[in-house]
Amino acid sequence: MNFDRKAVWSIARGWLAAILVVGCAVASAPVRAASFQPLEIVTRNGVQVFSVEIATTEEEKQTGLMYRKELADGKGMLFDFKPEQEVSMWMKNTYVSLDMIFIRADGRILRIAENTEPLSTKIISSQGPARAVLEVVAGTAQKYGIRPGDRVGHPLFGTK
Repeated sequence: MNFDRKAVWSIARGWLAAILVVGCAVASAPVRAASFQPLEIVTRNGVQVFSVEIATTEEEKQTGLMYRKELADGKGMLFDFKPEQEVSMWMKNTYVSLDMIFIRADGRILRIAENTEPLSTKIISSQGPARAVLEVVAGTAQKYGIRPGDRVGHPLFGTK
């Protein structure tokens, strides 16, 4: 059997280049939480329903909403920090301004950090024990009248 070494090498290089391009694209893609679930917040103005990604693994919690260029109204990410603890967040590599809603284990909102600064490494603290953090697009708390003390309905808090 006779092979044209140049032709074989040329084909092999083409396949190798394609594999490297696909591999790099997959490796640089942001980590996405595995599932979306409904979450409700009961406010004085009524019930607001969100569709949230659940961040439970360490990789999902560390990446969060980093590298995303947009976040639609009504969407968000819920970080589970079981057990309840003091929680610190930041906006490093996060391009979208967020409202961070810190939630106690009983499902009550502890604190809201509104209109966070994109790309900032400033620490944003729960300022008390929190079981979870809900990140939504900046202005959401103001728009829907979400306040500390409001109740969050989601299985994480033993409701809905």
